[in-house]
Amino acid sequence: MHFLGSWFITFIATWVAVEIVPGISLPAEANFWLTLAIFSFVLSLINASIKPILQVLSIPITVITLGLFYLVVNALLLMLAAWLTSVVFAIPVGMSFGSAFLASIIISLVSTVVSAITGLRD
Repeated sequence: MHFLGSWFITFIATWVAVEIVPGISLPAEANFWLTLAIFSFVLSLINASIKPILQVLSIPITVITLGLFYLVVNALLLMLAAWLTSVVFAIPVGMSFGSAFLASIIISLVSTVVSAITGLRD
């Protein structure tokens, strides 16, 4: 149940980021909501598996940059999710590093607000 709540929050946060950030492209010919659901699922899997490892490995540089490097890690994981979605599901999701960086900030903020409202992610 915890993963489904995490996926739901990621889905809403990713939807907001796709609507706000101009550099993220989802294919127009595919079903928008299905593409967003698949992308959010892949991002949730990455956040549950790879993100904790990268957070521990990047502690020294995160401390030196006063936490700003954490945003770079989030942007890189967002780009990894876009690449995996393209390779595994053959859904071309495109974004540059700048748009991924901005999207990671928006996704973090929206995730925090939605999880505080719903109480799904502790």
